[in-house]
Amino acid sequence: MSISPQQKLRLQFLARVVRKEILYLQLTDQRLFDVPFTREKIERIERDVDFAERVDAFVSRFGRLQDTVGDKLLPNYMSVVGETVGPAVDI
Repeated sequence: MSISPQQKLRLQFLARVVRKEILYLQLTDQRLFDVPFTREKIERIERDVDFAERVDAFVSRFGRLQDTVGDKLLPNYMSVVGETVGPAVDI
């Protein structure tokens, strides 16, 4: 298997992006889930702006990580290793 320099650089770049996104998600996770996520905490969202922003940051960072891995990293990797990339198939 031969990887072009452009493909290698792209995969390295995407891997760095994913590592950073994981780090940021972990930091938010530690601040948000330092204690169990209870019903009381959920009800607090409307009254506690800082807490609501942490929840929003977690959801945004999780979604961004999922998009980067699913839409960019995995398709590029699959292409490099010779796998066909097509629509998902339910099993």
